[in-house]
Amino acid sequence: MPLIKNSATLQTYREVRGLTRGIAVLRALNAMPGGIGGVSDLARSTGLHRTTVKRLLETLKTEGLVHQKDDGASYALGFEVRRLSEGYVGASWIDRIASPAMHAHLRALSWPSDLATPDSGFMIVRESTHRVSLLSQHRATIGIRIPMLVSSLGRAWLAACAPDEREATLSLLRERSDSIGEHARDDAYVKRVLRETRRRGYAVNKGEWLSEASVTAIAFPIMADTQAIGAINLVLRRSVVTDREIAVQYVPLLRTLAEEISKGASRLGRN
Repeated sequence: MPLIKNSATLQTYREVRGLTRGIAVLRALNAMPGGIGGVSDLARSTGLHRTTVKRLLETLKTEGLVHQKDDGASYALGFEVRRLSEGYVGASWIDRIASPAMHAHLRALSWPSDLATPDSGFMIVRESTHRVSLLSQHRATIGIRIPMLVSSLGRAWLAACAPDEREATLSLLRERSDSIGEHARDDAYVKRVLRETRRRGYAVNKGEWLSEASVTAIAFPIMADTQAIGAINLVLRRSVVTDREIAVQYVPLLRTLAEEISKGASRLGRN
């Protein structure tokens, strides 16, 4: 008997534009210092008209997701935002091992760290100390998609992952028509990056990621036994920290943190 498909299951739905805009306002507010911003600030950040932003804020306020400050001109994230996150379940090794370790090591490192895992040719930030580091230039980095070949996170993971994982990732990137695809199709460039990363023992990028050209980042892979499951970086201002300081002071500290997370993830995976 032939399979009869229900036409309803094939139906596609258009996005709800108001919801998309409301989420954009929440994200913009979350990225602002202290999670506080005014209508004009949010309009500039989202590209939405001031009137639209004001309507969205009033709707979000009704739902408890934002509240208006005493000055009447600014808004802040509401408690309901936190309540929404209570149902989120992350990878157990990130929540149980990586996150506590990153925060415990922040005092020694001072500069902010991101922990990321590979996803569809990018490294996705899963945990970060940007929001609590006094030296951070960013407040919200969790969820950011970071390019593989020009970031220390991507280079660290690519240099340590299994050959089939690396080839699958590079094949995906080669299909792109942008600069990411150009880098992936340059075999000499890819081989040089991987060779230098392995020789050095950790990954580095110095402004190659153009959107973060002012920083130097170093990174180590996170290993669960012999499998590379992610990477962790340290993000430093190029104009403040010298290469020697990075090599002598910060590389050993970040290596210690990466090894601690790797050991914990390996132990957790065996239980």
